[in-house]
Amino acid sequence: MGTWDTGPFDNDTAADFANALDEVGPEECEALVRGVLTRTVDATGYLTEAEETVAAAALIAAQCPGGGPVDTPYGPETPMPVFPTDLRTLADEALARIAGDEAGPASNWVDPEDWKQWRAMLNHLRAVLAPPPPSIALFDIEP
Repeated sequence: MGTWDTGPFDNDTAADFANALDEVGPEECEALVRGVLTRTVDATGYLTEAEETVAAAALIAAQCPGGGPVDTPYGPETPMPVFPTDLRTLADEALARIAGDEAGPASNWVDPEDWKQWRAMLNHLRAVLAPPPPSIALFDIEP
């Protein structure tokens, strides 16, 4: 894996995923994103698309409150369509699989500080993607 930093698009595989998104129309972008997330959630054994999954999750998180824009030169150049809200939960589940896979991407970091930054980025994405807690009215006060 050619990795040059700890961001969601800072590796060859994620940059290639961004290029694939640029080559399709907006309607196919959702299918590509949903597909990589679903395959990661459903995977058994080695997570072959972990880098693409992190990139896809970052694109979804960018559309959520508290999410930062994807403004790296290695991300997609074309604007992403508005993704359906159900992708938030799917992206969070996929990131949970990646974070919990000790033999996967987490084991690829040579420098412990890089691993910590990468892990913090995953945790931030998961916090942004987590659905807000349901609001429950405690009292219905009438004047």
